[in-house]
This record gives sequence, C-alpha cells and structure tokens, in this order.
Amino acid sequence: MPLGTLDGAPPPFFRQGPSALSKLTFFSALALFLMVADTRLQIAQPLRVAVATVLYPVQWTVMQPVIWAQTGGQYFESLKLAQANEETAQRQLTLQSQRANQAEQLALENARLRQLLGLRDRLTTPAQTAQVLYDAADPYSHKVIVDRGSVDGTLPGSPVLDEHGILGQVTRVYPMISEVTLIIDRDQAIPVLNTRTGARGLVFGDPSARANSLELRFMAASADVQEGDQLTTSGVDGVYPAGLPVARVEKVERRADTAFARITCAPLALVTGVRHVMILTPVGTQIAPRPQSPAAGPTSLRGLRS
Repeated sequence: MPLGTLDGAPPPFFRQGPSALSKLTFFSALALFLMVADTRLQIAQPLRVAVATVLYPVQWTVMQPVIWAQTGGQYFESLKLAQANEETAQRQLTLQSQRANQAEQLALENARLRQLLGLRDRLTTPAQTAQVLYDAADPYSHKVIVDRGSVDGTLPGSPVLDEHGILGQVTRVYPMISEVTLIIDRDQAIPVLNTRTGARGLVFGDPSARANSLELRFMAASADVQEGDQLTTSGVDGVYPAGLPVARVEKVERRADTAFARITCAPLALVTGVRHVMILTPVGTQIAPRPQSPAAGPTSLRGLRS
C-alpha cells in the first residue's frame, strides 16, 4: 500500500476524553479560580499546612548537609579570627609588660637620681654626674667603666659615689671614659670614722670568698665596735670628703689568738647594678699650695742697711 494513502489520525480506540486544548483551558481556568479563591477565602491554607507538615522531615534531611557545611565554615572562620585576636592580645600584653617594666625602671632611676642630686646639694666639693657603661672584663677585680673622661675634667683618684654612699675611686682616665675601682676590690682602702664612737679606722676590700663585703682592719680586739655601726669617710686622706657614708658593720669576731678583731662590713653603695654615679674632685686638688716665704727679703734689707 502506498504511504500517501495512510491516515495519520490515531485509531478510534485511542481517542479518550477531551482534547488537549480543552484540558489546558479547563485547568488554566481552574488554577485562576483557585488562586482568586485562596486569596479571598484562604481555602488552600489547611492543604498548605498539611503539605508543609508532611514535607518538613524531607526538607530537614535535605538541608542538614548545607547547614553542616555553613556551620563548619563559620567555625573555621571564628577559630581563625580567635587565633588572630589572641596573637594581637599577646603582642599588646607583651608591649604593656615591657612598658610596665620600663616605667618601673624609670621610676627607680628617677628616685636614685633625686637622691643623688640631693646628696650633691649637700656637698661643697665640685662634682659631675656620670653613667656606668659596663663592668670591666677582669674577673679578678671589681671595676666598672663610666662615660666621663679627661675631656670632661675627670682626674685620677677622684671619689665616686651613688645615692647611698661611696662606690669607689677613679683609677684610670681615658679621653672619653674612665675606669672606676669599687670599694669592694681588695686593692682599695678608705679611712673611715665610726659615727657612734668617733673612732677612726681603715676599711679594705675583702679578698676572701665573701662577695661584696669590706673588712675594717687594725682595730684592737677590745675596741668599741658593734654590729650596726655606721662608717663614714674621715677625710684625713685628702681624697674623700669627710662625712660620706661608706659601710655598716655586720659582724665582729674577737679571738684570743690575735690582738685585732675581725670586723666584716657591708657597703652602703650599690656595688652591683648601679647605673648613675657622681664623680667628685679629689679634696687634695682643692687645697691651695702652701705659700713660700720670700728668700730675697732679708738680703735686700741688709743691702739697704749697708
């Protein structure tokens, strides 16, 4: 049979119900009606609630991976932010700690400088302030280096003191710096006066194993020396002005096998950790030279008489 003679319409037993256009028109009109009725009368609200209730477990199950992903991202972001805040807080705490330490150190230095300036006001000897740069590299001596030298007028033998008392003596002078030997050095000796009894003595640096101590030597075993006595400079050596604090008696040992007492003293100055000091001019340089009597006077008189 030729193809052109075939009918393209479906067989009669496949034709059921209205046509597709009729269904489209009907359902469109029904949808419009339901929308208008739901807007006006809320007739679909119970159905909507029932459908939402039935579909909620499915929605919750489907949304959990998304929620977990968002929560995980927020957790890592918050963790990173917390770590950054902790680092910032740690840096700020470190800076504040450094500033607090610097403030305490500055307050201590200011207090020491006030005491040093107050001591300078009570002195009549010319003086200049100096700063300790570092300790000398000699392990067998007690010396420090200060930032004053010959260009500043520093003289060898100049007494050095801090706000508490005698610290040492200038032993070497360079153009820009000077070497100060502390009173606890075994080669140092200072004439002192016991402020309680008025007895004079001589304090030496203690060469024994006891660190930062002095020894009052050549005091008779029967001498009136007690623990706690204050020792000041006597001024008889022409180097140290009289009345400057030197040491405090800590221990007195009187033994029968020797005629002298062993007296251990503690220096009043900060022999370790001092930063600001005062350099005095030696007392001997301030004394005017003794005037010499003119030798030609009597001869000229005899010449006139003749």
